[in-house]
Amino acid sequence: MHSTKENLQVLHEDNHIIVVNKRAGDIVQGDKTGDKPLSDVIKEYIKGKYNKPGNVFLGTVHRLDRPTSGIIIFARTSKALERLNKMLRDKEIKKTYWAVVKNQPQKAKDTLVHFLKKNPKNNKSTAYGKEITNSKKAILHYNTIKKLDNYFLLEIDLETGRHHQIRSQLSTIGATIKGDLKYGAPRSNKDGSIHLHARKISFTHPVTKETIEILAPTPKNPIWDACIN
Repeated sequence: MHSTKENLQVLHEDNHIIVVNKRAGDIVQGDKTGDKPLSDVIKEYIKGKYNKPGNVFLGTVHRLDRPTSGIIIFARTSKALERLNKMLRDKEIKKTYWAVVKNQPQKAKDTLVHFLKKNPKNNKSTAYGKEITNSKKAILHYNTIKKLDNYFLLEIDLETGRHHQIRSQLSTIGATIKGDLKYGAPRSNKDGSIHLHARKISFTHPVTKETIEILAPTPKNPIWDACIN
């Protein structure tokens, strides 16, 4: 599944930033698959919309895993990129995720603290209860916000942004995300997605300084629809 300008869902756009709702299956930046990244799609969109000659500047501020959907911010100027990168480092960009899990966690809400170690060979992160060599501390807060027929909807606030953090930490407490084979789900989703969605983002605009809060609509499928209704 590849995004094109036609099905690009822009959630916010101004001279400095563009915020889009990434579809599951889209890659944010080019990788070894050679598939067209979302960054290229947005550049084409900006080029066409504003009749821009030459190359379009677009800075990637953060990423989402390929099977994950939801909000992603890109910078349209180097000044905005520099400031957003700093805000990200200083934890001034607040991100909230939704995850659909099969097993209800033992506690309805909790803070999870693990030490994650990434294995580049299988592109997977393992969560440990204590610090080990080359591990990075990972903290998230979750709250069970809805019970569906066969699943539970968790709302997750990230305190750190580690590789596969939510996927790894939730699977460690037995609450594997629906469709996430890599982290222990029994079955994949037909479209290759996992039920993890970057739902909300709030931050101070890097240039205008206004407060921005954006919600990303969930993907269209029966389980996500049940989360909303």
